[in-house]
Amino acid sequence: MQSQYVIIAGWLGTRFEGDALATVTSTGTSLYYEQHGRGPDIVWVSGGGGLPESTWMRYQLPDFPGFRSTVFHNRGIGRTVCTDELPWTMADFARDTAALIEAACEPPVIVVGKSMGALITQQLALDRPDLVQLAIPMGTLARSTGWVHDYMRAEIDYRKAGGSLSGLFAVCHYAATLNPADELGDPEVWKALKEQYGGFGATEDNQNERSLIAQWDACDTFDCVDALRGCTVPMHVVAFGQDVQSPPEYGREVAELAPTGVLHLLPDHGHASLWSPKRAGEVNNLIREIIEEGRP
Repeated sequence: MQSQYVIIAGWLGTRFEGDALATVTSTGTSLYYEQHGRGPDIVWVSGGGGLPESTWMRYQLPDFPGFRSTVFHNRGIGRTVCTDELPWTMADFARDTAALIEAACEPPVIVVGKSMGALITQQLALDRPDLVQLAIPMGTLARSTGWVHDYMRAEIDYRKAGGSLSGLFAVCHYAATLNPADELGDPEVWKALKEQYGGFGATEDNQNERSLIAQWDACDTFDCVDALRGCTVPMHVVAFGQDVQSPPEYGREVAELAPTGVLHLLPDHGHASLWSPKRAGEVNNLIREIIEEGRP
């Protein structure tokens, strides 16, 4: 069936608000996005339960002034509204992202994704290589298996049984799975992380908790092993040596399966160190290096 994506645009800085429409052959999604800057297009794809306001927009966008950066709310969280019935698949998330790129960018574009956003980035590169000039998935995997499958399944089943995380326990739970010990042990970094993760868990708007089942179900059913073998888009995989959510071995598999794959290992980083004041700059420098090397 043919339906419509409603793209709600807001320019950072000037905060211009307007509407743009894109018609695609898919199910109906009202996808909220914001753009900043002028130049080549970079699309930053958030992870499960994540919103760009406290992540990409805080730690990456200021470091990439020579680009037009696009951030958005994935289906299942924030100001994006999706009427698709559950369960969703990673192909659904990739289709949303493709619609956004076609409506608001000048493809092919650079796509950077972390965690679930990395899976979306890979699926998009496989499904719509015409839209992706360069893919940079970070903290990623080729399929849900082993530790990461059991970890996600435990979180999903806990929510389906009515459980939720809240308050300081939620902050500590997420910090322990997203950041390495030396970041948690640094008083100034911990202060920033504690504030950053304060919106996680069962808060008044309950964004993260509400998003977890639908988004992580799509991650847990993800498998692009066979498709990666035919990948034609340059695939620069960034793995984090202290990543306990998606250990670097998973990212290595992605890079080895894709004929275009290159592995970049940051040994001291955790799953979310790119959004830590201690190490965000290192990740940004690596992203710039990858982009510069990939330019004609």
